[in-house]
Amino acid sequence: MSEETGSPDGAGKVCRVIRIGTRKSQLARIQTDSVADKLKELYPDIHLEIVGMSTTGDKILDTALSKIGEKSLFTKELENALERNEVDLVVHSLKDLPTTLPPGFTIGAVLKRESPHDAVVLHPKNVGKTLDTLPENSVIGTSSLRRAAQLKKRFPHLEFKDIRGNLNTRLKKLDEKEDFAAIILAAAGLRRMGWENRISQILEPEDCMYAVGQGALAVEVRARDADILEMVSILHDPDTVLRCIAERAFLKHLEGGCSVPVAVHTEVKDSQLYLTGAVYSLDGSESLKDTMQTSITADNKSIEEVDERVQRVGVTANKMSGEVQDRAERLGVDLANLLLSKGAKEILTVARQLNDAR
Repeated sequence: MSEETGSPDGAGKVCRVIRIGTRKSQLARIQTDSVADKLKELYPDIHLEIVGMSTTGDKILDTALSKIGEKSLFTKELENALERNEVDLVVHSLKDLPTTLPPGFTIGAVLKRESPHDAVVLHPKNVGKTLDTLPENSVIGTSSLRRAAQLKKRFPHLEFKDIRGNLNTRLKKLDEKEDFAAIILAAAGLRRMGWENRISQILEPEDCMYAVGQGALAVEVRARDADILEMVSILHDPDTVLRCIAERAFLKHLEGGCSVPVAVHTEVKDSQLYLTGAVYSLDGSESLKDTMQTSITADNKSIEEVDERVQRVGVTANKMSGEVQDRAERLGVDLANLLLSKGAKEILTVARQLNDAR
């Protein structure tokens, strides 16, 4: 249990040592340090301690993520520590968090999103090229079915192979061997690592839509810890929260996960939330894609009574309009239903079966 050095003091102040759990990779530490720095800025008297741990996903490096089939690959060990009161909050990449969290946990903060797009990182010998101009049969490394399905369709002259490991490992595999002409990584991770100069090309949504929650950091806490929940809630970025609630609701309703190619693109513009969602066959030859929108202006001008126990696809955001959060969630469900009515279930079932058989 975290050591008490006092009691909750005023709005969102917690006077004790707060332990933050994180994966041990360099990127995870950078992400966790950025959240810790923000908390220190907002609460100068806070005492923070960072606890690093390895997860299943960090240990199994010889198997494609989509083949392992475990939804909480990068989160389970961290959640176990949270459950045992060994840590008080955990920082994750939101895209690693399943759309349904174990009972007793909630996402208490979704921070302002970094670029959600994917990036092309070229082997040094290919500098100056793009995916379009790489030679026929060039091999592109990606561990994501979503990326591979979209890019196979868009760039049929290229081949796609699995590549696993953290960012440092994947870049090393690219640079030191001749196996890959390029690899595809999340732009957000490269930027956070300070490796923006390695980005040769940003993939726009028409080439490759991104993963649910990509580019956003999430802070997971125990749902019953009102003081910690209050403390981290100030980190919520409202637009990112609404976009990610819609994206997560879409994925959850499709029953998608790592083992099927599902992609999204969201935008907040003129008080409207736009959600584009798509499902793909493994080779990208079959796909369904559509866009829907909803207003994110609250009709109810009076202060709402917010039920603090309400979670939307794992997210608790008590200080934001519940009505607007409900609309974002409904948008995700409605778009999923639209694609399901057009045959998404069949595409995803076949994709899942083929992936399992690989």
